[in-house]
Amino acid sequence: MKITSTNIAKPTTIIWNGKEELTGIYKKSVNQFIFLGNENVKDDEISDRKHHGGEFKACYLFSADHYDYWKKLYPNLNWEYGMFGENLTVSGLNEKEIHIGDVYKIGSALVQITQPREPCFKFGVKFGTQNVLKQFIEHGYPGTYIRVLEEGYVKTGDTLELVEKAKNSISTWDLFNLLYNQEKNQGHIKLIMDNNALPKRKRDKLKSFLR
Repeated sequence: MKITSTNIAKPTTIIWNGKEELTGIYKKSVNQFIFLGNENVKDDEISDRKHHGGEFKACYLFSADHYDYWKKLYPNLNWEYGMFGENLTVSGLNEKEIHIGDVYKIGSALVQITQPREPCFKFGVKFGTQNVLKQFIEHGYPGTYIRVLEEGYVKTGDTLELVEKAKNSISTWDLFNLLYNQEKNQGHIKLIMDNNALPKRKRDKLKSFLR
């Protein structure tokens, strides 16, 4: 896996239900190092601290490999890296192969895979339709948030080197399906229960589905 683009945002105002909302989803590619901090990417806009940023969502990664799929669905959009609100566009990122708790070295940073992205209305506003949320969920390739274990700088061209494979875990793909499918895979829930790379509140919610 290799970083194709590093992206950060300035605060952007959108209108939602007649009200002004600030968002950091309009990320632009930057031809420079970016700094991965414990809570966020330095100089990147995080407007909604309740749902973005923090220990388990310090930085968002999305696969460059999925861009072609979405370009065909939305050919009239102004396509550029950062379109999905990702800080790091990564070629070769496959949600079926990365697992919750995996630890990677990127540049001078050490990071851990935490949880898939769950799309919200701001994503729909950017794409011009809230229908994209359902399409994003059905497509099943959500990218991933990471926890920053050791802060550091990353740049375009840096590779993600696996340092430690998570034990008794599930893939980001499996967790995304677990979050949205009505029929919850009981084995997957049990596997993820003690994985502290996933926030406790999310594990507790999934635990409530155990039979």
